[in-house]
Order: sequence, then structure tokens, then C-alpha cells
Amino acid sequence: MRVKPKKYLGQHFLIDLSIAQKIANTLTLKNYNKVLEIGPGMGVLTSNLLKKPIQTYVIEVDSESIKYLKTYFPQLSKNIIEADILKYDLNSFSNNEQFAITGNFPYNISTQIVFKLLEFRNSVPEFTGMFQKEVAHRICVSEGTKAYGILSVLVQAFYDAEYLFTVPPNVFNPAPKVDSGVIRLTRKNNFSLQCDEKLFFKIVKTAFQQRRKTLRNSLKVFDLSNNLKANTIFDKRPEQLSVDSFINLVSIIEKDNLKV
Repeated sequence: MRVKPKKYLGQHFLIDLSIAQKIANTLTLKNYNKVLEIGPGMGVLTSNLLKKPIQTYVIEVDSESIKYLKTYFPQLSKNIIEADILKYDLNSFSNNEQFAITGNFPYNISTQIVFKLLEFRNSVPEFTGMFQKEVAHRICVSEGTKAYGILSVLVQAFYDAEYLFTVPPNVFNPAPKVDSGVIRLTRKNNFSLQCDEKLFFKIVKTAFQQRRKTLRNSLKVFDLSNNLKANTIFDKRPEQLSVDSFINLVSIIEKDNLKV
């Protein structure tokens, strides 16, 4: 029995056992007792997670994969969540406990999975897994580059991001057209921002929507005072600002009594 990869689900099944083990080993197992694997497919990563001293759960939307997992991993049966990760309430899984997330993430929803992580950052101290290399790089890159953007700033505000290793296309079925990259995100010890967090998200997204413009122009929608716009930080483009600089930007806008 095998599961046929489904294009509409973005499935590319990892078939290299050594790489699966390597991905499983990206988990440090610190500060949590359970891990949730997203999109286990035929369980090549799952089999390695089950060997670790941690409670392993998987969430899968593909009914064929679920049937396969129940057949070949009977010890996992009670820990299979049959749901779409993007629609699933992780609070019901967390039950006020900390947990890690890992997986070989479908390319077509990988960015949405990261934004989902950020929503539940209070419960997830560690996040590891495989993305399209370009996305993995974008998550981890520093300011001053073209790849640096919304995803980079929002993730790195709350997590330390590490690009761990590159995975070639030939270890998947079917083989994707691009390389993949494995990353680890470790939540910062103090991950509460020294500014209004909702405003932080809003300003970062607005700034990068017109990334070629200076902040003075891209943030016009916020109706900033002339006094505030005189600050030299508004001479810069968003890709020039570090995460800390964005936090500082939001703080000075708050002090300007901005109403949003």
C-alpha cells in the first residue's frame, strides 16, 4: 500500500531516510513534552519522531494518508488529527501545554503555516521543518537584502531563526523543481514586544507593500504628524530596518498618539 502524491495538496513525499532522521534531529526537545507534525504523508519523518522521548502527534488532511498511517503506525492511531492545519484551532491541541511543530511542509501553504505559528506563539517554543529553499531563506535572512520582508521581520520579532541545511529535489517523490531548506525557529526568552503588537504587524505589512518607497511615503496612510515625519528613520526603506528598528518605529508612532 502506497499513497499517491496529490498535486492539489502540494505533496512531495520525502523518500530519503537519512534526511528524515536529520530533520527529526533538528528538535532540541527542550521546554516541551509533545510535538505536532504537519502533513506526515507516509510517515517517513514520523517514524523517526516516534523513536524520541516525546509524545508525537500528527495532523493530516489527506484521507489516503490517514488510512496509511493507521495501518502502518497503529501506535499513532489515537494521536492522528484529521484536519486542515490552517482551519484547526491549535488551542484545543495545546490544552495550555507547550508543544513543538515540525514537518515537511507543503509548498503551497508553507507561508500560511508560518503565520499560523505566529498566532499561537505563546504555545510553541520551537518550530522546525522543511520549506522551499527560497521561503526558508526569506524567513531567516537579515535586513539589507531583497529577500528580507514581512515574513522575515514578523518571525524574527519573536523567534531566533536558523537556516540549517539544504535538501536537493531528487530525494522527493515527485521531485520538486527547486531545492528545499530546513530551518529551526527558537522562541526568544522574552518574546513580548516593547510596543503595541497589533500595530507592529500592521506597520510592517504596510511598509513592505510599497517596499521601494521610503517609510515617509509608504506609511502615509497612518496620517503621521509633520513633527514625527521629520525623524530620520522615515528616510529609510523598510528593507533597511532591523527588527529592533521596526519595534522602535512602532514605539515612536505610538508616542505620536496615532489613532488606528
